[in-house]
Amino acid sequence: MHTAARLGAAALSAALLTGTAAAPALADSPSPGAVTVPEGLYGKSDPTFDGVWRQSLALTALADAKVTPADSAVSWLTGQQCADGGWPSFRADTTAACDATTEDSNATTLAIQALVALGGHQDAVDKGVQWLKTNQNADGSWAYNPGSPGDADSTGLAVSALFAAKVDPAGVAKAGKNAFDGLALFQLGCAAPADQRGAFAYQPKPDGTFEPNALATGQASLAAAGGKLPVTNTNRTDAAPKALVCADGSTGSTGATSTAVPRADSGEAAGAYVTAQLAAGGQHLTLTTPGAAPTPDHTATAWAALGLIQGGHPQQAAGAVDWLAKEGTTWTKGGTDAAATASLLLVAQAAHRDPASFGGDLVAQLTALGPAPKAAAPAASGSASAPAKEEKKDGGISQWWLIGVGLLIGIGGGLVLSLQRKRGPKL
Repeated sequence: MHTAARLGAAALSAALLTGTAAAPALADSPSPGAVTVPEGLYGKSDPTFDGVWRQSLALTALADAKVTPADSAVSWLTGQQCADGGWPSFRADTTAACDATTEDSNATTLAIQALVALGGHQDAVDKGVQWLKTNQNADGSWAYNPGSPGDADSTGLAVSALFAAKVDPAGVAKAGKNAFDGLALFQLGCAAPADQRGAFAYQPKPDGTFEPNALATGQASLAAAGGKLPVTNTNRTDAAPKALVCADGSTGSTGATSTAVPRADSGEAAGAYVTAQLAAGGQHLTLTTPGAAPTPDHTATAWAALGLIQGGHPQQAAGAVDWLAKEGTTWTKGGTDAAATASLLLVAQAAHRDPASFGGDLVAQLTALGPAPKAAAPAASGSASAPAKEEKKDGGISQWWLIGVGLLIGIGGGLVLSLQRKRGPKL
């Protein structure tokens, strides 16, 4: 989801015309006044622009952490779905029919992934997938709202949702263009400067040119690598992603088309670009907006790390993961921002880091922002909440180990005495 979308259709159109990609709403919106948060919803801020988005992230992250959420949290999300299968950002009145123009692909794709992660909601998932198929653009892409030009973020999220629902994106097509074709529209290929190849543009600029966008690249890179939320890929190559190879003098087609970056190379090319950007930027990506100073982009960095891990490159993601662990409390506002906290938890889980010490106890922070879960996560071995398996005494030697040795000695001694009795006295 994009911050521009929160400003309404007019502001979103202005952002699209300028060719700038706004930050997705992986964070709760501040509210100028008191807000009544619906029962079952995670987060305390106004849900108007990101209710479904942050709820989906929270439920996906908690499911990945083996937490069973409250029924009210799940029913809130399923209750937001419209009759045609899509989700808007937020439905204040679920008894009223949905306005189709308010339904958005970002909320829908995240809701699909959350319900797949939770399990047991196949009907809602199927309806959501059908909504995506219905609202795919003729070039294979997806827009934030149906009927608008496609963008890399929305298309990447749609591809990830299809992966989650076990639907082949190659088979989801309009006018002969499938979902992969739509995603490839925004990836810079051989016509771009060498240091930009593999990146994703949010959309073409008014003059038809493309420029890399950190946020678009972060979100689309997960889809390009064949991934979804939560990231559970255990494949690792232990090698750097392969940069896009272009023949000398190659110009590709128009800079970012399906012929510029072959599908087989898309994930690796995006990973190579992201790796270079992380190395150059202090292990984080940067948000650049017109008229504002560049700032670290926690959201784009998190998505980029997930894309690298999905692509089998956890070593290249490690620096970004470390940076997020250190700087994440700023992003999550000390664990009070539901969407950012959930996103950080998804990164920690994907990177096999302990979420109890990833800039704070992320599971505890996230559960505190919503209804009490039906069941907490099982205690992890060695975690602060897990009961000690051993009591260390005598210089670190386990008390139970000593007891066991003593028992063995006792048993051994008993066997010796028994044998001696059977054999009788020695002559």
